Amino acid sequence: MLRAVVTVGGWTAASRLLGFVRDILVAAALGAGPAADAFFVALKLPNFFRRLFGEGAFAAAFVPLFAGTLAAEGYQAARRVAEGALAALLLALSLLTLVAILFMPQAMMLLAPGFLDDPVRFPLAVELTRITFPYLLLVCLVAAMSGVLNGLDRFAAAAAAPILFNVALIGGVLIAQGTGGSVAHGLAWGVAAAGVLQLLALAVALDRAGMPLGLPAPRLTPEVRLLLRRMGPGAIGAGVTQINLMVDVIIASFLPAGAIAFLYYADRVNQLPLGVIGTAVGTAVLPKLTREVRAGEAAAALATLNRAIELALLLTVPAAVGLGVAASPIIAVLFGRGAFGEADIAATAAALAAYATGLPAYVLVKVLAPGFFARGDTRSPVEIAALCVVLNVALNLGLIGPFGHVGIALATVISAWVNAALLGWRLSRRGQFVPDRRLVRFVSRLVLASVAMGAVVWAGETMLFADLLAARGLRWVGLAGLIALGVAVFALAAVVLRVADPREVLAQVRRRRA
Repeated sequence: MLRAVVTVGGWTAASRLLGFVRDILVAAALGAGPAADAFFVALKLPNFFRRLFGEGAFAAAFVPLFAGTLAAEGYQAARRVAEGALAALLLALSLLTLVAILFMPQAMMLLAPGFLDDPVRFPLAVELTRITFPYLLLVCLVAAMSGVLNGLDRFAAAAAAPILFNVALIGGVLIAQGTGGSVAHGLAWGVAAAGVLQLLALAVALDRAGMPLGLPAPRLTPEVRLLLRRMGPGAIGAGVTQINLMVDVIIASFLPAGAIAFLYYADRVNQLPLGVIGTAVGTAVLPKLTREVRAGEAAAALATLNRAIELALLLTVPAAVGLGVAASPIIAVLFGRGAFGEADIAATAAALAAYATGLPAYVLVKVLAPGFFARGDTRSPVEIAALCVVLNVALNLGLIGPFGHVGIALATVISAWVNAALLGWRLSRRGQFVPDRRLVRFVSRLVLASVAMGAVVWAGETMLFADLLAARGLRWVGLAGLIALGVAVFALAAVVLRVADPREVLAQVRRRRA
């Protein structure tokens, strides 16, 4: 599992870092104005369905089905399951894409009702979303292919595919600027091109893995029926965070121009540790947990979940503290140039500090949900997700008045913590998650080490590096020093408090070499 996590996390980290290059270019070209709001809404809609039905629901339902069939019935049976699922997914998403493009103005009234009376943002958002929406069809097929590769314990190609998305969008920005065209339109066409590139890359990876997939006529086979039954509730269970973020966009559309952009940029920074750690651990643990559950190895399944939580929290807890304490210099260095001014920096940093407090919760949801999916239970996450969506809407409406766009971020954070707590409680009640002594000891020591790091980073930001962080041309030097200081303090505290035993790490390395 650790090897798979490192593979997925490494490629995801490369993608997210390239994504920062993309966002730096976008922030400098569009800033946080009406065009930025319109593009981010156009990007949000296909991404929402992708994460909900493609990566979220499909992975939750398909990977256990594929891995179980492969283990019990062999290669040919697993391939038939994969091809049947791919054909059904293609038919359903083609219809959805066609309907969405035809009725995009009506869909935009639901997605961003605050744009309705805006003569600039509403028509531009409709036009851009019609360009970006076919990406949903392509990338959901990519998610299906990724599920096959993950079920075969081949994680690299699927984890590396998002790099092509960032390459395509960077190309869209540069081409638009070079030709004097609209950057927002260049980005939208880049999104469409990214889907084509990713589909071709995953097709090649499947062929190299010895599992090339054909495309039979769609049929409701028993396996497809089972997949669809599980995908329905899984769409909500695995995608609660995305549903909450979509609710955020709907409510933020009523705020002044720029609010959606502030939340987008803040979430992008917050997504780095979430994507690298949370997605990597969740992706790696599902096939392993499924095999252990199918084999009746209850003790091994408990140990896998405990170690997965330990691994997920190891970097996300200190990352949450660091992002919260150093939000202002981080946003200033990444986006503070061109059309993105000081007021935009302050507003985005406030949203980032709020989002960061929920980072461990987002990751725990990704790690705990496979505990249900591995057992074919998609109903329990749905029940919890439905409660959390209602809670998020209520909190949004209550917090947006006093806190503006930051209230939207806080509502998402509170909902995520409630979601993680309820998932853990229900698994624990069934005896499918029992925190062992090692995990309890680890969490208490991890929190102490992270608090110590946060205190030192705060002192460094306000005193040691204050002058560098205030100088526009030297902000990056101050931020680099601040990050180095935080890493050093956390590493020292982790060793002193024995958060991670260096001897155990060395033993793992020696065993791997042997």
